[in-house]
Amino acid sequence: MEQNLIQSEIESRIFTIRGMQIMLDSDLAELYGTETKFINRAVSRNRDRFPADFAFKLSNEEWSDLRCQNGTLKETLSRGKHRKYSPVAFTEQGVAMLSAVLSTTVAIRISVEIMRSFIELRRRRSQSLNIIVKKIKEFDTWKEVAEQKFDALFGALSKNDFPSSGIFFNDQIFDAYVFSSDLITKAKKSIILIDNYIDETTLLQLSKRNKKVRCTIYTERITDQLKLYLEKHNSQ
Repeated sequence: MEQNLIQSEIESRIFTIRGMQIMLDSDLAELYGTETKFINRAVSRNRDRFPADFAFKLSNEEWSDLRCQNGTLKETLSRGKHRKYSPVAFTEQGVAMLSAVLSTTVAIRISVEIMRSFIELRRRRSQSLNIIVKKIKEFDTWKEVAEQKFDALFGALSKNDFPSSGIFFNDQIFDAYVFSSDLITKAKKSIILIDNYIDETTLLQLSKRNKKVRCTIYTERITDQLKLYLEKHNSQ
């Protein structure tokens, strides 16, 4: 097999069981060009070389769960679905020991490729974890900066003895209008409005802002009518 084909074949047969990356005895036998019974016979004859963290037999539940995973695993494991007994799983150290016990040219060559695949998978996993950690840190930093900005905003509003927030009900249309109008007139640099119900009334309120105050509106949909209102508002 070509080297890239070997790597692809190997990586598709590496699974995670009990928090460890493992390969099954049947997969190793196929890669080594031998039979599964010879793999397990070698382990039985050298039991002291294969402690539990090198090789272990899957429980019936683990074997069943492994076979019930996604389509890729089903295809990979289809050759072993009629096995009478659960397979033996080999960790990275177990594979290395197995190649030493078998001591064939093919076993040694394939084991080298398997070691490389284990290392490459660890590298990818570590790289993915680092990216996730970086994203979390970036989010935490953004959250901290945003909280500082909100604190500064509410602090500035409180200095003016003006409420920083309000709750209005259906019958308090005028109160809400006065509240938002006062906010707009007190703005000094910019206004950001997030509202999915923008109309000419909203634009009329925004026209009360100071000339140097920039306004940005975020809304879900801009209709042709609203676009016309915006053009007239901006031109004025």
